[in-house]
Amino acid sequence: MKWIEVNSYDEMSEVAADIFTKQLQVKPASILGLATGGSPVGMYKELVKRQQAGNISFNDVITFNLDEYVGLDQSSPASYWTFMHENLFNHVDIKEENIHLPNGKAENLDEECVAYDARIKEAGGIDLQLLGIGVNGHIGFNEPGTSFESLTNIVELTESTRTENAIYFDDSKDVPTHAITMGIQSIMNAKEIILIAFGEKKLEAMEKLKSGIITEDFPASQLLNHPNVTIIYGGTK
Repeated sequence: MKWIEVNSYDEMSEVAADIFTKQLQVKPASILGLATGGSPVGMYKELVKRQQAGNISFNDVITFNLDEYVGLDQSSPASYWTFMHENLFNHVDIKEENIHLPNGKAENLDEECVAYDARIKEAGGIDLQLLGIGVNGHIGFNEPGTSFESLTNIVELTESTRTENAIYFDDSKDVPTHAITMGIQSIMNAKEIILIAFGEKKLEAMEKLKSGIITEDFPASQLLNHPNVTIIYGGTK
């Protein structure tokens, strides 16, 4: 596991964008695993600038997002489909058919979970997976106690996670109670993983990860068992 400490959110975003840029330059038809939330927004902005400057292209890229809320339409302002299009996809040369997010409105959610992992495998597996981290150590929406062997599944969100995500909704009561997420094993199947975290509220999670203790009570700790992980982090804003 490689640790890169940065002094600002912008620096974190640029360092992460550098890794993605190199990936796309080495393998233009990369399979990327992407994340939502506040942490990756700066990185996405940087990638948009680099694509529009002609330094990289998303034309042959295939993407798979970590998760989506259960019950939200794609068109919902709070859906991750909307988030990804507003922050990245609408601004780069990616093909719409190459964009994949779990379908939180699927008639049979269990079948959608199995199908999502199958689509990733069929595409060739994720080359580079981006992660954020929750204050309780969740990656994707895999909350504490999730089995390390879990594949894409439906999860009930903890109150702390729902509170953390309430800023994206008009009313905190509107935050869905469930989400569909890549499981921890689904994430670990990626060839390379980058985790980005910045700000004082993430410091405790970073310290737990640095402790080296691997436990299902702290989902991100399983990353210690992956052969190619980079942590880009900083503690103040």
